[in-house]
Amino acid sequence: MRKTTYIQVINEALGEEMRRDENVFVMGEDVGRYGGLFRVTRNLFDEFGPKRVIDTPISEQGFFGMALGAASVGMRPILELMYMDFSLVAADQIFNQIAKYHYMTGGLVNIPLVIRGQQGAGKRYGSQHSQSVDSLYAHFPGIKVVAPATPYDAKGLLKSAIRDDNPVVFLEHKMLYFTRGEAPPADEEYTIPIGKADVKREGSDLTIATFSYCVLQALEAAEELSEKHGIEVEVVDLRSVEPLDIDTVLASVAKTGHLLAVHESYANSGIGAEIVAQAYEIAPHLLKSPARRLGMAPVSIPVSKPLEEEILPWKGQMVATVLEMMG
Repeated sequence: MRKTTYIQVINEALGEEMRRDENVFVMGEDVGRYGGLFRVTRNLFDEFGPKRVIDTPISEQGFFGMALGAASVGMRPILELMYMDFSLVAADQIFNQIAKYHYMTGGLVNIPLVIRGQQGAGKRYGSQHSQSVDSLYAHFPGIKVVAPATPYDAKGLLKSAIRDDNPVVFLEHKMLYFTRGEAPPADEEYTIPIGKADVKREGSDLTIATFSYCVLQALEAAEELSEKHGIEVEVVDLRSVEPLDIDTVLASVAKTGHLLAVHESYANSGIGAEIVAQAYEIAPHLLKSPARRLGMAPVSIPVSKPLEEEILPWKGQMVATVLEMMG
């Protein structure tokens, strides 16, 4: 194993999959010579050229439609968005076309297409550049939604997403890009199945089910709760939001008896509500206390750093919520 950054392994996965399959190509704004807004696609243009690393106009609706057409005839487009907030400009192409095309053709046409880009707050980018769209995308059938938290998971899941015959939304949190973690050597081939959660920290008193950057915050909260309050929290990293691995979550709750679902998108109608609902529908007998959800406060995301930190469901809010739940 080696220590590397989240952004580095995504770049590696893109390059490796493009070498493996000539049908894989990348499109998006400034992904070519510039290497993308966060430099995720750096050096790919030099190796693969303008036919496979395609700079597009500022027209998400247009190039998403182009990618749909390419995918329908066997190509494997990877669409990069500067910010996932901008994907809403292409909402008709995504939700009415890409998500439904396999169904509407009676299963005759697959759409092996990946939509990837960064979301989330923490950088003071304001309301239109900081939203988390995971709950929105998970609502629509026909789309898989992946949101890894570590370099190891990011590379393995991106490779699986590119090889999948269905549309996959691959969510990268802007606060994760320069975090470091373990990953196999760059030349070691591996994938991680979509739809399988992973227990990142074992515990006996309460389960936190979360994903993306909130995993790192949950791990910090768990350490504080252990050291200061003697509460041992188990952290389940969902990794995939859709399909949702509720079995791993419930296996953890069977040990702890308490469940807190956390995500950075809004709590209202969010993934956390879905996790809590499924827990009550499938295994209410496992819960020793009411399950809780924790999401972002229902306000537009401010630019002010203190105000932004106040509304985010990060470490401080997790610690306070767990203490409430445990009395």
